[in-house]
Amino acid sequence: MELSIPIVALILFFPSLLLVGIKLRKPAHRNLPPGKSGWPFFGESLEFLRANREGRAYKFVRDRVERYNSTVFRTFLMGEPMVFLCGPAGNKFLFSNEGKKVALWWPSPVRRLTGPSLLTSAGDEARVRKKLLMAGFFNTESLKKSVPVMDEITRNYLKANWQGKEEVQVHPSIKLYAFELTCRLLMSITEPDLISRLLCEFNVFIKGLMALPLNIPGTPFYRAARAADVIRRELHALLRQRRVELQRKVASPKQDIISYLLMNADENGKFMPEPEIINDMLTLLFAAYDTSSCTISLLVKYLAEQPRVHAKVLKEQREIAAPKAPGELLNWDDLQKMKYSWNVVSEVMRIAPPVTGSFQEALVNFTFAGYTIPKGWKLYWSAAYTHKDPSCYPNAMEFDESRFEGAGPPPFSYAPFGGGPRMCLGKEFARLDILVFLHNLVHQFDWDLIAHNEKLSYDPLLRPINGLPVRLRSRESSN
Repeated sequence: MELSIPIVALILFFPSLLLVGIKLRKPAHRNLPPGKSGWPFFGESLEFLRANREGRAYKFVRDRVERYNSTVFRTFLMGEPMVFLCGPAGNKFLFSNEGKKVALWWPSPVRRLTGPSLLTSAGDEARVRKKLLMAGFFNTESLKKSVPVMDEITRNYLKANWQGKEEVQVHPSIKLYAFELTCRLLMSITEPDLISRLLCEFNVFIKGLMALPLNIPGTPFYRAARAADVIRRELHALLRQRRVELQRKVASPKQDIISYLLMNADENGKFMPEPEIINDMLTLLFAAYDTSSCTISLLVKYLAEQPRVHAKVLKEQREIAAPKAPGELLNWDDLQKMKYSWNVVSEVMRIAPPVTGSFQEALVNFTFAGYTIPKGWKLYWSAAYTHKDPSCYPNAMEFDESRFEGAGPPPFSYAPFGGGPRMCLGKEFARLDILVFLHNLVHQFDWDLIAHNEKLSYDPLLRPINGLPVRLRSRESSN
């Protein structure tokens, strides 16, 4: 049985508890942002965790912005003094000062479970590593080639797992689909048993990313660490097998990311060590499949709730399919025509961002909005709050895809993929994945929600708590 939230919170902050007495003293720095440290030991972490669990991450931020009449406030989370920089101005400052005044920071469980990787690297190391991965797969040429493969995988998946069924649990099903697609495209993994084993371990691994950082049997963190070990062993075996295949010339150096990293050095002439390749593969698998599965699941939900929008998406997708021969797969140009559909997806990610935001750390003392931010303090930018900021989005709780027409939202007010040098590496990959699935989904099926007003929860990414069950109808029978 998993521990309750108060116990989770207590142990989550355990590594810092010896210093908490010092950190919770009245700050010695002058002109700090308004705020408070909250309860001894916990700070305001219980409220932060509760808001996330309830799927209302924006509420924690909004309440404090209103209380202090300031879009900059301080609190105490994750065993650390922390400053929230809210709204477009805060996002712009943090994104544009990455590696200068601030750097990406992750709580202890994330750092310990993922190890040295793109996710945890900073500064020039992060830039060099990201450039290498971009060249290996996430460049335009590679992504163009992946579109027909994505389409084929999607068609086969829906035929095997949705066709002929009256009901489907959307979120678990989409997670399997997105994981299978990611395994095949990024690592050429096609064996169903291996994909199933890896997905099972990843579901355990994810639960530990924001859980207790104590390696004690029975805790989510312990189980996540064991799962990470299993995943690394599987990826290590795959890496060794691929090295042999490359030597025998039965695999291509540009076949996937693993092959590319084994055969290519970075701009400094350095080859990535095997353990770090494995860590990056683990991180990419998690990031690529879980964020896409969240967005696709919520897209299914909002299309069911917005029949007008659903009809316009279907019309656009039918127009794209009309000139194609039977069985002809989608290509890159087809996806560039899905402008309305992407506006809809963008509005889904605005209302329900897959992740609430991200942490950073102050590298130097600096001033923002007239307040002093001390070196070493942690920072947080909130997509959940900014995406519902009424100064940027009138009637922010209403679904309105037209917000993304023309010039779109105000600069730095929309950040589902982050921003600046640390913008999500797989942003374009996710766009293709989501649009390809959407195209096939609306062509083949109509659907109704079984559980209306199903609650959402960040755990740690956004998910429907009951899996989003839907009642399916094939498009032919529903016309």
